Amino acid sequence: MPAAPATSTEPSLAAHPHRTSPAGVAAMLGSGLSNQIGAATGSLAFPVLGPVGVVAVRQYVAAIVLLAVGRPRLRSFTRRQWQPVILLAVVFGTMNLSLYTAIDRVGLGLAVTLEFLGPLAIALAATRRRVDACCAVLAAAGVVTLMRPQPTTDYVGMGFGLLGAVCWASYILLNRTVGRRVPGAQGSAAASGLSALMFLPVGLVVVLRHPPTAASLGYAVAAGVLASAVPYLVDLFTLRHVPPAAFGLFMSVNPVLAALVGWIGLGQGLGWADGAAIGAVVTANVLSIATSPR
Repeated sequence: MPAAPATSTEPSLAAHPHRTSPAGVAAMLGSGLSNQIGAATGSLAFPVLGPVGVVAVRQYVAAIVLLAVGRPRLRSFTRRQWQPVILLAVVFGTMNLSLYTAIDRVGLGLAVTLEFLGPLAIALAATRRRVDACCAVLAAAGVVTLMRPQPTTDYVGMGFGLLGAVCWASYILLNRTVGRRVPGAQGSAAASGLSALMFLPVGLVVVLRHPPTAASLGYAVAAGVLASAVPYLVDLFTLRHVPPAAFGLFMSVNPVLAALVGWIGLGQGLGWADGAAIGAVVTANVLSIATSPR
């Protein structure tokens, strides 16, 4: 959704395109923490609902929020508009399902780091600068370190993390197409609603086979609110105060936040090699965005 124009009480972002306000920084930090805390909270429901059940609830919550904000006029959509919207709906569900399955198998920090390779790949593929080639090598070294052979290496879980990366990259590209063909946030809202509909049968099966407890349902709903509703709404505010380049740069801290939340909240410790690998991926993204032409 396009950022709303600055009010008379706020500095104009257009007048100061490279300025990041303290309110914007606080909003980005809050959004990132909310996202990772939401993912960690959702994992607490895995023993009862499993990753599939948690993702289903998250999709429902996201659809409620996006449909309320975007208010899509579905009857006015043309076939050309529906095509990318349907693809985006599939990507929505697959991206969240692959991420939560990866979290269940390899932990929050590693799962988010692997998924983060998606937007990094998009950024690196868009340019032909030497610094970007160095960033690609650095990120690749981090991935190799994360996936190094060990007796306890869970390649299936890491595979789901990489699938999440592919989905995130696809999400970025499809969002561009949807944004060009469908006005405002109507396309994203419609895709979110379709994704929730796709997960309705899944939710019914989960409820019938694994009746949810009040606690597990609460964790899943909290995950939907913290990891979907709050970040989306906060980002609407953030884009009024933060230049796009700074916004993209700050996204680099998400793997670090995920590792910290996983360690503090879930007791998922990381070895020095894993920590260094996460640092390599984050550094590659920071260098790529910080050195990109303005």
